[in-house]
Amino acid sequence: MIFTPDKLTYALSTVAAYGLLCGTVAWQHRRRQQAAQRRVAALLPATPGMPAWWVTYASQTGQAEELALQTAQALHTAGVPVRLAALGELSASDLQEAERLLCVASTYGEGDPPDSAARFAQQVMASARPDLSHLHVGLLALGDRAYAHFCGFGRVLDEWLRARGAQPLFERIEVDKSDPEALRRWRQQLAHLAGTSDLPDWEAPALQPWRLRARQHLNPGSAGEPVFHIELVPQTGQALPDWQAGDLAQVAVPGAEGAPRDYSIASVPQDGAVHLLVRLARRADGSAGLASGWLTQGAALGDAVSMRVRAHAGFRMGDNAQRPLILIGNGTGLAGLRGHIRGRLAAAGALGATPSPRPEGVAPLWLLFGERHARHDAHHRAEIEGFVQQGWLARVDWVFSRDQAERRYVQHALATHADAVRAWVGQGAAIYVCGSLEGMAGAVDRTLQDILGADALQAMAAEGRYRRDVY
Repeated sequence: MIFTPDKLTYALSTVAAYGLLCGTVAWQHRRRQQAAQRRVAALLPATPGMPAWWVTYASQTGQAEELALQTAQALHTAGVPVRLAALGELSASDLQEAERLLCVASTYGEGDPPDSAARFAQQVMASARPDLSHLHVGLLALGDRAYAHFCGFGRVLDEWLRARGAQPLFERIEVDKSDPEALRRWRQQLAHLAGTSDLPDWEAPALQPWRLRARQHLNPGSAGEPVFHIELVPQTGQALPDWQAGDLAQVAVPGAEGAPRDYSIASVPQDGAVHLLVRLARRADGSAGLASGWLTQGAALGDAVSMRVRAHAGFRMGDNAQRPLILIGNGTGLAGLRGHIRGRLAAAGALGATPSPRPEGVAPLWLLFGERHARHDAHHRAEIEGFVQQGWLARVDWVFSRDQAERRYVQHALATHADAVRAWVGQGAAIYVCGSLEGMAGAVDRTLQDILGADALQAMAAEGRYRRDVY
């Protein structure tokens, strides 16, 4: 490629602009971290020697973390000094020195600890046998009864604490998909412990009216259920809310009871709309799932949709804004990965109808994506190939499980390219995984452990360089 002075000037200015934007993003992230640290520090006891209560969380999607923060703030308001931390930050010695522990624990998959608690589970629960007979514990376990091991990790944690001698402040409270009655019982227990009766209710942000602007069938002729690209915009006169790549959209179905359905957002605010990838789900009797059936079939273009965007801290970019990224997913998990691809372009000011080439100073992306058949299931292939041509995606591995006699999945592509995975990680790459919990996420995790080593992968998760949004 020949660079004219004008092209060289443009390239250099683009790199400089990207560097400035990345610096701004990093600065904003540091400011948020510092604000969070100040917020946590403000909860500490003002009187030296006054014992603080530990409030901890084991969070995968951010819900447990938010509830733990609300718990800590409520106790602090009632005059109780607290220390707020992720469960993975606690050591056995911390537990032995603590007097009271309140923990909000979610479950990943079929009973496993969330990524943020994996270190605690492996280094403290699996190896340490501390005497915790002095410790008084209250536990809020988050779960979903659709899974066989409902509140699995919360129950295991509770049993482990009791086996070490810890005394329950009250019986474990289990929450099925944000059940308000269970959360009310948690607040009642906190009020009793804090000696107050006026702890505030913790309400989620109100659902807002959006409009279904577009719906495109992405896989006509597929052997699997239909997948749709859906675009939602605020109703006339309402501002587009802010969100980050990695966040979730919560959609409520008209006339249906229960918690809103979470979907990974496949766009960034610069796109001007929330984009979703929704596969029509089928129940055992063949009927359509409530949320997916309504979004893909029931709602007409222009219809109102009750929705809110929700932060998903565990899948955001965080400190990885300037790192190479290995993006791994399958099916509609492409949504969360597409959000990060478009976020990288937006940070460089290159997101538009025709993306501009990736400047050399911008870190590359590697996408590994799995589906059934290349002919029908290569979602957004034209867009992805355009990103390849422009250099934003340094490589793409399409993995179609049923295009050959022997089934092949994304974990097989990872194993085949193990040397490249190690090289990218050695150069500072972060790994993001989005898609199905059943089959894909566990197999990818085991393959990454084989390639990188279990300890190294755990360290990456602790650093925020290994993040997952799986369902």
